[in-house]
Amino acid sequence: LAAQQVDDVFGRACVAQMFETGPVVADNALADMFVACIHAARVELVITTPYFVPDESILRAICAAPRRGVRTVLILPARNDSLFVGLASRSTYPYLLQNGVELYEYTAGLLHAKSMTIDGRLSLVGSANMDRRSLELNYENNLLIADREVTASIRERQTEYLRNARPVSL
Repeated sequence: LAAQQVDDVFGRACVAQMFETGPVVADNALADMFVACIHAARVELVITTPYFVPDESILRAICAAPRRGVRTVLILPARNDSLFVGLASRSTYPYLLQNGVELYEYTAGLLHAKSMTIDGRLSLVGSANMDRRSLELNYENNLLIADREVTASIRERQTEYLRNARPVSL
């Protein structure tokens, strides 16, 4: 699919690209786009997701970002509605923190937002979590948006999540 101009929330056109996942979707373009967006970050990368059980390529991309000077912030729920997913997420914490990722746990309920903002210019939002289930089994849709105003709006929402989050340390 080609990127298309769509009307944004401000009533003007912006460039966006839709990505889908599912058991009948050939090639996992969304997983590739997660990794590509993470590698594209040069200044700041902020990610929110409720179910964080990344594959190795996503986890390595996130951990590589701070090593190249990118402020990398990951916001996850403090309390997860799935015990096993919560435990699996926490198993990545030492690796993330040792590589310089700023890790926060949202304490005002279950954080269900799936968003990524990249350098104030790109956003990736939708229904897919950063886990195998979303990327290989479930039918999900995410939208990559190339627009500074839309990204600023999403980034402000991420800031609100941070206000209700506690930092995680080793």
